[in-house]
Amino acid sequence: MASTPPVCDFGWPAVDATLPGVDGKKHAIFEQAGPNGLVVAFICNHCPYVKAVIARIVRDAADLKKEGIGFVAISSNDAGSYPEDSFDNMKLFAAAHGFSFPYLYDEDQKVAAAYGAACTPDFFGFNSDFTLQYRGRLDASRKEEGAPNLRRDLYEAMKQVARTGNGPLDQIASIGCSIKWKETV
Repeated sequence: MASTPPVCDFGWPAVDATLPGVDGKKHAIFEQAGPNGLVVAFICNHCPYVKAVIARIVRDAADLKKEGIGFVAISSNDAGSYPEDSFDNMKLFAAAHGFSFPYLYDEDQKVAAAYGAACTPDFFGFNSDFTLQYRGRLDASRKEEGAPNLRRDLYEAMKQVARTGNGPLDQIASIGCSIKWKETV
């Protein structure tokens, strides 16, 4: 089922946590920040919206690094109900797509709940003070990859954050599969 997150709550403070990564190490979210900010992306392995744009996510993460923006991806889906999103499958997904950023597992879903993550993909863009400046889409792609010349909404917004500390006032929410919550969350 498709879900759309709310619009950006400018100034909302990022939440730090330490989670296991597919590289076998534990990573603190804040340690992934660059000098100009951080993108926290909630994704998963099985979502058709993520699959349609994963190459673009990897590209934009690499390009944002050049702008001083760090990037981290988190999977919070209930792997018991959605085995394709298991930690072992996260390792395979990251390797298959050449992730150059940490891919972390939020097994108890506390981080997704703290962020108010609504869908996959759901992007949170923070400035160097860890205050929210962007909560929007990657680009206009949906369940299918969009045209190659689509405006790179996340990338352009975070370039602005890198240069000014502030995100654009006009943002278009991401859309994707809803986070697959456990019954106990």
